[in-house]
Amino acid sequence: MTLNVLSMPKVELHTHIDCSLDFETVVRLQSGMTFQDYCEAFIAPEKCTDLTQFLACIDPALVLLQTKMALQISVDGMIRQLTADNVIYAEIRFAPHLHTRNGLRPEEVVEIVLSQMFESSKREGIYCRLILCTLRHFKAEQSFDVVDLVARYQTQGVVALDLAADEANFPLDEHIGAFRRANTLGLNTIAHAGEARGAGSVQETLDKLSVSRIGHGVRCVEDPRVLERVVNDGIHLEVCPSCNVQTDIFSQLKDHSLNQLKDAGVTLSLNTDARTTTNLSLTQEYERVQEALGWTEQDLLNSSHSALGASFAPDDIKLSVRQKLATFAKEVAG
Repeated sequence: MTLNVLSMPKVELHTHIDCSLDFETVVRLQSGMTFQDYCEAFIAPEKCTDLTQFLACIDPALVLLQTKMALQISVDGMIRQLTADNVIYAEIRFAPHLHTRNGLRPEEVVEIVLSQMFESSKREGIYCRLILCTLRHFKAEQSFDVVDLVARYQTQGVVALDLAADEANFPLDEHIGAFRRANTLGLNTIAHAGEARGAGSVQETLDKLSVSRIGHGVRCVEDPRVLERVVNDGIHLEVCPSCNVQTDIFSQLKDHSLNQLKDAGVTLSLNTDARTTTNLSLTQEYERVQEALGWTEQDLLNSSHSALGASFAPDDIKLSVRQKLATFAKEVAG
């Protein structure tokens, strides 16, 4: 039986709210926006010079996302996109401090997003949880603020702390203390690494931040010792192949390290990262990886199983999602 990839239930762990404003959402926030203007403003070039150019393409979204209503509309729009993609569990992420230009306090931002996330996901019949990001260019005080937010809302839908943004130009130094506090408090921690910099960045991140998941991490193959550590320590890599090509880490998708990582035994999953900035759905990502890298239907199902295992979902949600994945697999096999 030929698998319809769209019909496959999916799990996604790495997708940013401020990178995922579809046209319908933007029109609601900025009346008069044409589709051409939307594409020019919100979608990054198919091939950026580097991660820095890619990150600059998020600015138009941040200009809009500074009010309660805008945050509500954007989160609702993201849940609609996930539902259309047949994502049944997602961990969505953002940096609360980027949404305070008009006077909202970071805790207000988190509460707005959580409330809308649960309202929309209940309506759509999917499960969602929230990851809070600190950013490479933030000072230590801001990172500690984000840790406090994760701790404050950890029983209300926030599941982890993440470090994101410009890996190439900002070191870890400002964030080590905050991650140490987070780990002491027993909070889940993630960091982007091995994207704009090589395997050494992954090793440094594991050494200094003690994270259980790495966003991207695709360049750990550049050092066999780092790759071996990722495998042996069970570090889950949230891989975003198309985005990695767009930021020119790999020239083409067929050159991506994904199969090398999989063959080495790395636990990993496929993700979009930036649904709008990369102009991509998870279904399209699956189809591209099938075509360019020869992934089988089982490989794609394994991505969701691996993502679920590495997720920070409560046990009851994991059980429910696992049952849905198993039911689908039986229907396909039957």
